[in-house]
Amino acid sequence: MALVSIRGIRHLRRFQQIAQVLIRHGFGELVDLLGAAPVFPLARFRRRRPVLGPPQRLRMALEELGPTFVKLGQVLSTRPDLLPPEYIAELARLQDTVPPVPWDEIRPLLERELGKPLESVFATIDPVPLAAASLAQVHPAILRDGSRVVVKVQRPNVEAVIRVDLDILADVAQLLQTRTPLGELYDLPAMVEDFAATLRAELDFYREGHNADRFRANFADEPYLYIPRICWDCTTRRVLVMERIHGIKIDDIQALDAAGYDRYRIGLHAARMIIKEVLEDGFFHADPHPGNFVVMPGEVIGAMDFGMVGYLSRRTRTDLIRLYIAAVQMDEEAIVDQLVRMGAVGGTVDRRGLQHDLARFLRKYQGLPLKAIRAREVMEEAMPIAFRHHLRLPPELWLLGKTLAMMEGVGLKLVPDFDIFAVSRPYVQRFLREMVLPSTWAPSLLRDLDEWGHLFGLLPRVGAQLLTQAERGELEVTLRHRGLEQALARLDRLANRLSLSVLLAALIVGLALLIPAFHLAERGGVVTVLVVGGFFLASFLGLWLVISILRTGRR
Repeated sequence: MALVSIRGIRHLRRFQQIAQVLIRHGFGELVDLLGAAPVFPLARFRRRRPVLGPPQRLRMALEELGPTFVKLGQVLSTRPDLLPPEYIAELARLQDTVPPVPWDEIRPLLERELGKPLESVFATIDPVPLAAASLAQVHPAILRDGSRVVVKVQRPNVEAVIRVDLDILADVAQLLQTRTPLGELYDLPAMVEDFAATLRAELDFYREGHNADRFRANFADEPYLYIPRICWDCTTRRVLVMERIHGIKIDDIQALDAAGYDRYRIGLHAARMIIKEVLEDGFFHADPHPGNFVVMPGEVIGAMDFGMVGYLSRRTRTDLIRLYIAAVQMDEEAIVDQLVRMGAVGGTVDRRGLQHDLARFLRKYQGLPLKAIRAREVMEEAMPIAFRHHLRLPPELWLLGKTLAMMEGVGLKLVPDFDIFAVSRPYVQRFLREMVLPSTWAPSLLRDLDEWGHLFGLLPRVGAQLLTQAERGELEVTLRHRGLEQALARLDRLANRLSLSVLLAALIVGLALLIPAFHLAERGGVVTVLVVGGFFLASFLGLWLVISILRTGRR
């Protein structure tokens, strides 16, 4: 059974490498769960007692496995509904810095992508990169017209490696869907597919360039944010050439003070940027660590690296505002109702337990002024509740929470008593006004009326057909219970095991009674051999059954 499942996994050699790394970091049980033990017959003898905790070992294993798994860890660090808080905190520390690829390998790749010699495009290009990550590295350069740019070039063969890893992850997700309780709560193959789409988008530098253009268009009337321009004549899917901007790193407080910048204004601009992205545009920079933002003259914030972005539909933004209002009103029942409307609460959730946990969570902040509430603390308090009750909030909301926490960390360094809620209040009020305007709800109302009109038009014809079928006895109603087949199969296996246990016990007892009754030791011959041999065979089968039951219990 195990070998059959493993043979269904593509790229076995790479899978073996992944399994070896997992075993070395103390996750041999996961390899066993996937049925990979036959591929590594000596693996369990090489396992050592772990020194570090599971979250630390998981982070180290992902870093060792390469770019696909580093990105997977980063995505998982935004999903407290999937992992306990201690794993989330550890995965947030994942390092995406690797040694750069030598220039001798980068230069031919650049010329192949650009379709011409580098000298015809750049006046100069520095072979030493400014930064190197698992997907790409960045080189400073000057174009032939004198423009200073940075050249982001994809690492050689990284796409092929990621394609293989994504195939393996898809196969593993299919196995885990049927072999673990997670498969009953989440659609793991769909999650892997979403992750694959996100990672493929990050590998497409055309897409990153268009993200930058979209941010520039959104903030065209906001002078406090500067988005560098893209050199589209020199940009391909694997090479991005972008205007180079200079400034002071946004969290370098000493340098900002030395330059005479107003830190409060910088914090105000950063807060307005993220609030506008979330409430007005529904399109936000999802990797706002301090290295991606610099402060330019006039307290203007310069943004970089637009590979990771988040999207919020108007409906999601409306749901977010409603959750915010219910939380401010300390109404845990309204929060649960809103979570149900959002599809975040499963049918088997303990609603009373969820309300109790939310009430305890809200009481901690009751009476506190908004400026005393920290987004990071709120996220850390909410994570155990989400994990305990398996809340399935949209992934973009968890990504938004992480983004807000990172921006809040930057803001607190700039202005320790900065009140982001005071800055956001006008935007929230404007959004609430827009929610009740006819221009917001009229289109959806007209669409619903059209659907209802279509339904009422179908009712006479469909109703007549159903009544005719019922009258002729041709109407059949089929009910299907999800998971019933698996439950019946388990019950059948239990019944078979119970029957086998009873038969073996009867056989062992019966043969044991035959031995003294027939004086087999005196008779000898074939009868003795058959009875004694049957007794030992039945005893062996009974021992095997006991061992099988114990192993099943451990799993």
